[in-house]
Amino acid sequence: MENQKYSKRNLGIMWFANFFISACMTMVLPFLSLYIDSFGQYSSEFVQHWSGLCFSVTFVAAFLFSPIWGKIGDKFGRKTILIILAIGLGISIFLMSFANSVWEVFILRFFTGFFTGFIPMSQAFISTQTPKKVAGKVLGTLQTGSITGALIGPLLGGVLADSFGYAATFRFTSLAIFISAILVFTTKEFVLPVQKGTKSSYTSKEVLAYILKNPVFITVLLISAFIQIAHFSIQPILSLYVSELHGPENIAFFAGLAFSAAGLGNLLMARKWGEMGDRSGHLKVLVILLFIAGIIYFPGGFVNQYWQLLIIRFILGVAIGGMVPVRVAYIRQEVPIAMQGEVMGYETSLRFLGNIIGPALGGVIAGNFGFSMVFFSTSILLLASGIFLFSMMHRHPKLSKQSIS
Repeated sequence: MENQKYSKRNLGIMWFANFFISACMTMVLPFLSLYIDSFGQYSSEFVQHWSGLCFSVTFVAAFLFSPIWGKIGDKFGRKTILIILAIGLGISIFLMSFANSVWEVFILRFFTGFFTGFIPMSQAFISTQTPKKVAGKVLGTLQTGSITGALIGPLLGGVLADSFGYAATFRFTSLAIFISAILVFTTKEFVLPVQKGTKSSYTSKEVLAYILKNPVFITVLLISAFIQIAHFSIQPILSLYVSELHGPENIAFFAGLAFSAAGLGNLLMARKWGEMGDRSGHLKVLVILLFIAGIIYFPGGFVNQYWQLLIIRFILGVAIGGMVPVRVAYIRQEVPIAMQGEVMGYETSLRFLGNIIGPALGGVIAGNFGFSMVFFSTSILLLASGIFLFSMMHRHPKLSKQSIS
């Protein structure tokens, strides 16, 4: 009962911590290119080039270091690592307010990526305190914190930048991140009791061996990257697509609305999908979500009215909202607690790899074949992922029985 009390208390605290972190990470995105442009009289090509590099380098750093943070968390405690990540992230964003060149922004964005692992680490932190039977519901609830932050962050960042300037916005952002560190400090770390004979620590070699012996588990990890490739392939062209459908009038507002529609659907259903995964099996629900998202993406290439795109984006958000909690709950179910941080690190790393590949791939496809083909190719990728996971589950029923029983 004591552990259950602390688990619920920790969940509430980490919800707000994730809200602040997610809001702060997205707060600076709307004006990053404008901040770079403010350093001098640059051509639009120069600003676009460096904006892309500064945006991408964060994901590259996160891709490289997420498994390392996960392993350190398994060894020394996830609460300690969460505090370190929040402080490091806050300092790197605070220093961004003093940048005077694109190189300084680029380097600081790299360090932002180095410390970007707070939300996945918080999932591992809460996961190890949560009974398997309610893991999907709990992790879905936790995810709504980061989704809410991501919805509010860009809007708040734009308002602060317009009102107080770019440098002041970076400082406000860093202050909110330091609040997240204080919130984590007030939590109590504990781990649910493990079965007798279970090891208390694992080497990286043992962790990789554990992953590689389970083809269903490998499939789920790879699908983490495919989902992000699919989701992020639309991001570079969405504003242009909105402009084509709606016209140039108030394009920033209507493009933002299209982005937010997916976030709203995500927010409404993340917890519900997690609950369904707890009842019916996390893999089964993940397959259903992949098929729903794949089917809904396809007509996105045929829309000729802005409101049609909004509806598609909302339904996509409904489906995508469940993919993270059911995957993390599946990891909670399948992986020994002592290695969950490192395994989550690998899963997070693959997600960031998808974040890197997706925008580049979407831009290339749109440039060569048009906007519609981005939606068609994304649909095919998600449907293929669903079919592949479904076939792997039935090829290896013993490895899947916990999730489909």
